[in-house]
This record gives sequence, C-alpha cells and structure tokens, in this order.
Amino acid sequence: MELSRWKIAVVTLLSAAGMLLPARADEHEHTYVDKEEVVLWMNTVGPYHNRQETYKYFSLPFCVGNKKTISHYHETLGEALQGVELEFSGLDIKFKDEVLQATYCEIELDKAKRDAFVYAIKNHYWYQMYIDDLPIWGIVGEADENGEDHYLWTYKKLEIGYHGNRIVDVNLTSEGKVKLVPNTRIAMSYSVKWKKSDVKFEDRFDKYLDPSFFQHRIHWFSIFNSFMMVIFLVGLVSMILMRTLRKDYARYSKEEEMDDMDRDLGDEYGWKQVHGDVFRPSSQPLIFSSLIGSGCQIFSVSLIVIIVAMIEDLYTERGSMLSTAIFVYAATSPVNGYFGGSLYAKQGGRRWIKQMFIGAFLIPAMVCGTAFFINFIAIYYHASRAIPFGTMPNFPCRVNAVPRPIPEKKWFMEPAVIVCLGGILPFGSIFIEMYFIFTSFWAYKIYYVYGFMMLVLVILCIVTVCVTIVCTYFLLNAEDYRWQWTSFLSAASTAVYVYMYSFYYYFFKTKMYGLFQTSFYFGYMAVFSTALGIMCGAVGYMGTSAFVRKIYTNVKID
Repeated sequence: MELSRWKIAVVTLLSAAGMLLPARADEHEHTYVDKEEVVLWMNTVGPYHNRQETYKYFSLPFCVGNKKTISHYHETLGEALQGVELEFSGLDIKFKDEVLQATYCEIELDKAKRDAFVYAIKNHYWYQMYIDDLPIWGIVGEADENGEDHYLWTYKKLEIGYHGNRIVDVNLTSEGKVKLVPNTRIAMSYSVKWKKSDVKFEDRFDKYLDPSFFQHRIHWFSIFNSFMMVIFLVGLVSMILMRTLRKDYARYSKEEEMDDMDRDLGDEYGWKQVHGDVFRPSSQPLIFSSLIGSGCQIFSVSLIVIIVAMIEDLYTERGSMLSTAIFVYAATSPVNGYFGGSLYAKQGGRRWIKQMFIGAFLIPAMVCGTAFFINFIAIYYHASRAIPFGTMPNFPCRVNAVPRPIPEKKWFMEPAVIVCLGGILPFGSIFIEMYFIFTSFWAYKIYYVYGFMMLVLVILCIVTVCVTIVCTYFLLNAEDYRWQWTSFLSAASTAVYVYMYSFYYYFFKTKMYGLFQTSFYFGYMAVFSTALGIMCGAVGYMGTSAFVRKIYTNVKID
C-alpha cells in the first residue's frame, strides 16, 4: 500500500530516467531474441458487468509462480490513474521456448479462501493479464447448473503467436476444472506453445477491434443524418438571418432619412434599439470569462487528442490516451489564459490575478473533487481504481451609462426558455455517437474510429454556433441585451441532455450494480457532461460574439 502511495509521485521521474538507460530487447521495444525473458503480467480481477470495479489479481487467494524476479518493470501516469496494477505472475516464459503442462504453485484452500473464490464465481469474476502489452482475459471459475458446487479453473494454456522477433498474438484457454472443497490443496499449472503467425506487428490489435459494431450501418447513417442536419440548419439560418437583417438594414437606413418627429412616431423595435447595451459587460464577468477560457482549452484538447489518436493509434498502449490528454491539457493552458483573460479585460475586469487562478483551476478542481469523492469509495472497497493520494479589438458601439429597461416579451423569448431549448439540436447531432463512446468506455469495446469522432466534433461545433446565433438574434430582437450568458448557457445545456441520456444508458444498456460502480459511473459522467457543456458554451459564445460584432459594425450609430 505504501508503494502504491508513492507510485504516482515517482512515475514521471522513472519514465524520464528510463529514457537515459541503454536500449534493450524486451516489451519496451517489442522485440526479442530466442529464449529471452517474456513477462506475463497479472493486472486486475473483477465482476464482468461492472467494468470499473476492479481489484488486484492477487486480492483473490491465487498463488504466485516460482520465478521471483524480473529484469524490468514500467508504468506510465495514465496506467496509474486508470487503476492498472501490474504484478508479476511468477511464470517462467521465454521467447520461442515451449513449456509443457507444469505445476507452478499450490493453493492451500482453507474455508476463507474457498469463500473468496465462491464469491468471485457467483459474481462472474474474470481477470486480465498482459504479455508484451497484449491483453488476455480469463474466467475465474464456474458453478454447476444448481449453483451448489463451484469449480476453479486451474490450468492456463497459453498459445503465443510470433512474427519474426515480435509477439503478435496471445490466446488463453482455461482448463483443469477443480471443485472447491475446504482444506484441500489445488495445484495451479500452465503451458506455453509458440507458433508462427502471418499477422504483422502493426496489425496485431485488429483482433480486439469490433468493426461490425463501430462501422455498422447505423453509425454511418447517424453521421450522414447529422451532416444533412448541419447543411439544412446552416442554410436555414443563413436564409432567415440574411433576409431579416437585409430588411432591418433597409428599414433603419430609411429611418436615417426621416426627421426627428417622423422617427419618434415610427415603429421602433428590434435588435438595433439595444446597441448601447449589447456590449455591456456580463454579470459575474470573472466567472464567465473563466468558463469561456476553460471551454476554449477543452475544445483545443479534444481536437488535438482526436488528431493524435487518428495518427498514432493510442488504443494500442495502456494508458496512452489519458497520458496524452493530460500532457495536451497542460500544453494548451495558454489557450485558456488568452481567451479567458482577454475577455475579462474587454469586460472591464481589474482583478486579473484572481481571474487567472480561477481559470487555471476551474477544470482541475472539478475533476479532482469528483475523483477524490469516488476515490474514498474505491479505498473502502479496496479497489484497484483507488489512486494514492487574439487581439483585443474595441467594441463597435459605445455602452450607455444607464442600462436600457428590458421590455415585456412572450414567455418563449425568455432567456431561461431559450437556454432549455438551445441544447436539443446539438444533442441530437451527437447522441448516436454518445452511444458508441459510452459503450467503448463502459462495455469492453475498444474505440478506434476517431475519424467519426472528428466529424461529430465539427458537426457539433457548427450546429452549436448556428443555434446560439439564432437564439441570440431572437433575444436581441426582443430588445433583451443579456446575450452573453444566454448564448453560453443555451449551448452548454447540451450537457444536461447528455447527462440525462447517461441515466437511460445505465438502466437500459448496462447490467452495472453496487454503490462503487454507480458512484463511479454517475460521478465521471457528471465530469464528462460538465466539460462537454463548458466546451459547447465557449464555442457557442465565441461564434455568437463574432455574429454580434458583425451586425453592429454594419449599423451606423449617431
């Protein structure tokens, strides 16, 4: 336990030091010479239907092989945060060296150990192992039809495929079913068979992918459907706004030719009437600018990580996706400072140091707060998931000294209603992809179609901007100049619909159960939804801000 507490603190230093050591042929380089050591790592064990509820493999009373030491060990920050607990199996495996069935240890099965195995079998526990970064899964045991007798699989039959000097395939067959009877000795055995394979090293992870699921026709149809919705929405918004704005510009140009008496008697209404208040600083500018800056940073992280994943196939390395996201988040911190700080300055903010700290710690505080809460539960359950502790242009219109009174308007033009309705279309453009993303994270599927994710991200941004522009135009036309928060929240409300969808997915698409898994699921879904909402809100605000600047720049103000 003490070792685990120091693991995250030193793992980065260990990784850096590893770069200075001489290169060797092993799983770090994925190349071997004949009879060289091949390590079988035991990772975690847990119930099949609760993917995130995992425990150390040796938390069950399994025994360790005869070999006590190995020549190397490595772990990344992403692995530590994801609860990867690699422990040496003790099995002596050498490259291309076959092993006939041999006993490697014996379990003294007293009542306590039997009860532990019985509990695991009743809850459908299975375990995960790794050889040369290739995952292997096996079932702990099984019960008879009546559920009275329970049996443990005692024989691990490994078949390893190699291509040249690289390992490209690993298969496990569990045999040797032994009835669990107290006060007996159970011999655990293994064998290793090597075979040549035609699989190329670059393609060795293809067997773990599920093209029939991710590239199903419904996935392609959802992308096409969202793309058509984007075309329709952009065309509709362009047509409505251009026709309406053209009429408004014509009417206001005509009014400029009237004398003061005729203008006073004219029908004055619409978005031009609030030109003196539309660029008034938003309420709570410090929090608002921090959210915008954080949203821009999340968008940058999402874009960069998706591009890297498309190029590098990050799913082939344990924890690489999370490690990359953490590095990119740290590297894109200037994005947060630039957009958040510049917006705060434009809104007349003076406490820029406080804004800088809030912007920098907003997302980390949210993630860490949720993680600490879940971590306490994970520690109670002794789960492996327990972590040891631009330019700044001037506004085109001057701001009135006294705020203009906001006139009465119909109920559906109120900002609260606009906010609630604003997230429906953006959610509609991504909810199919949400199903695939949820399934990859919660249901043992490896997500690899990052091209789809990139298209969905682009579609989401376009739809969000279009929707917030329309919402803002309607709001300004009702002579309500409170557009900053409305544009942000109407786009961010997409997150509410995503979180509501997560409830549906939990109860109807999974078989999860228990306090730990439930808190883990809804806790991190809340973090995901909040981050998505901040990102959408920032995108919506930035697009709407450009639109507002554009229309008021083209209006002549006396």
